[in-house]
Amino acid sequence: MRFVLVHGGFHGAWCWERVIPELRQLGHEAIAIDLPGHGQRAVERSTLADRRDAIVATLEPGDVIVGHSGGGYDVTLAADAAADLIRHVVYLAAGLPIEGKTVLDATGGATAQDSGSPQVTQLMDDETGMTRFIRPDARGRMECVDFAAVRDFFYHDCDEPTARWAYSQLTPAPTEFLTQTVNLKEFWNANLPRSYILCLEDRAKPASASREVIRRLGVDPLAIDGSHSPFLSRPAELAALLVHATTTAPAGPLLPA
Repeated sequence: MRFVLVHGGFHGAWCWERVIPELRQLGHEAIAIDLPGHGQRAVERSTLADRRDAIVATLEPGDVIVGHSGGGYDVTLAADAAADLIRHVVYLAAGLPIEGKTVLDATGGATAQDSGSPQVTQLMDDETGMTRFIRPDARGRMECVDFAAVRDFFYHDCDEPTARWAYSQLTPAPTEFLTQTVNLKEFWNANLPRSYILCLEDRAKPASASREVIRRLGVDPLAIDGSHSPFLSRPAELAALLVHATTTAPAGPLLPA
């Protein structure tokens, strides 16, 4: 099998570099991509279409796509556009779009009006305390500004050198795609094989939000005993779980809302 690995907010393809060799050790191919506005593509525009197209352009028949955190919205968009190429969709502590709503609606974020257009002021429900270390930069993107708080949020089970390295790789999160309405013409009816992996020590994804995504996916969740970033703290365990996920099947219907 070939795994296409999609990062979440602030991160890039770099975050999967420990998982890729583990998947290869298990006999599988893997590729990680940077979404527009992230990683090596940090300066680029980042609309829903830009993000979707970046994934679709890499897909080959029979691929497994994995979306971490905010990447769950992106792999869903790609699955809607190219369902015929996809073997399985794995949501790793990830979000799921709500039909006819914006990604910001789905995350519980917030906007303020500025010159007639909405400006994102909060990326997600502040149940997790993300606002304590997120600030808008000069471009209106959201930047992580406090290492200790970011480590506690994303990397609390990583050793300090790993956490500092990861923090140094983070780029400000684009926001333009967050206020665009999601319309998925194919995904809800395609009934693709799908799985959800719950991170049991997650401090970034509220448990209530995970339960809602699991309900709407119609799956029995898999679990890993780690933080929001098991690709750094438990790469071998995560790789094995990703492979196992492809053997599972939904237990119920896929719900658009």
